[in-house]
Amino acid sequence: MIHMSTLDQYDEWLRDGGREAAVVLRQWLEPVEGKGSVIFPPTYTLEDTDRARSYKDGKSPSGVYQSSQGVYGYNIDSFRDGSNVCQIDSVGSQANHMEPIFKNAGYMHLVPQYVISTGDEKISLLDVGHRAADAIVRFSDISDKLSSAFKATARGDARGLAIIAPTSLVFGFWDSRGTQVKMPRIVRSVIRAFDVESLHRSAQYKPPVEYEEAGLVDKVSNKSEKDALSKQGLAHAPAPMSHGGILVRGEIRRDASLNLVAIRSLGAGNDDPLPLRRYILGLSLVALTAPQKDFLREGCHLVVDPEHKPQWNIVDHDGKRSDAQNLKHEQVLEFASQAAKEFGVQQGEVSVGFDSKKANNALHGSGDGKKRPNKVEKASN
Repeated sequence: MIHMSTLDQYDEWLRDGGREAAVVLRQWLEPVEGKGSVIFPPTYTLEDTDRARSYKDGKSPSGVYQSSQGVYGYNIDSFRDGSNVCQIDSVGSQANHMEPIFKNAGYMHLVPQYVISTGDEKISLLDVGHRAADAIVRFSDISDKLSSAFKATARGDARGLAIIAPTSLVFGFWDSRGTQVKMPRIVRSVIRAFDVESLHRSAQYKPPVEYEEAGLVDKVSNKSEKDALSKQGLAHAPAPMSHGGILVRGEIRRDASLNLVAIRSLGAGNDDPLPLRRYILGLSLVALTAPQKDFLREGCHLVVDPEHKPQWNIVDHDGKRSDAQNLKHEQVLEFASQAAKEFGVQQGEVSVGFDSKKANNALHGSGDGKKRPNKVEKASN
């Protein structure tokens, strides 16, 4: 049964001309070991960047290291006043942490469960990085439907996309290799640490047996052969002065927002857009308020700071902020469930196949057998 008192509670946010611009969250975090503990941000390849060139010039910028694979490091930005900020989890990574919640019991009824079969493996649409615009979907049996849905969305009718891949509207997409349709993220989240100092660490592997001296392997005479021994774990392997994490002197903070303007831009063709907007708002609120994955990577396990209450606000177009502490996860989950019923979400797993022929045609040109050079596009996050 659909309960209108639950379903219409956020309608003032969704009607054209609404004064509300966004729902925003500021949440403070700390390492599981406690404040002042070392955490490990993600590392990125820095070749051909100013920071890499600075490192090679002997200036040793913070958070930059050298390995046999090249120069790499943390994403640390420093400012003229001496302060800095380090990215702990990017917008794209946060989206990839939030989206799979809709596969879980208690949430899976909110979205269609499309699964792409690739032989012995099944891949959920909720797990692919570029969502409905990902290659595994573009070369599947639903690619034509999605292509039509992308074009309809650009014309102001997002219903077709919401029927198949509603989280592509919530977390954004760019069909960069097809229709070129792009939709902004409705839910955006990022984690940063402020005022950090980068550390180094060193390690030394010592084999249980001196294989070469014991005559268990052939004697080596040059560096490449010694490196081959180390690669196989048959020799000492030093790892000096590699990345050792960061010490956070300031705060670790998650900043997240729900773009109400983007939701109000969603149309339903000639039909009333309110059911569609309610549905996408419900999914967005669930994603924003659900307990977040706190184990981000080895050495980076973050939990909520119990001494620093999170800030929830509704922000109007004129900059006015009002308290939104009453946005409880259980409440928005009930709203989302009612909105999903009203919209008519397909229940149960929907299995579609991967079309290898279509993929190979794209690799080698087109279906006419003529080989053409592939156009390389920039992928979205």
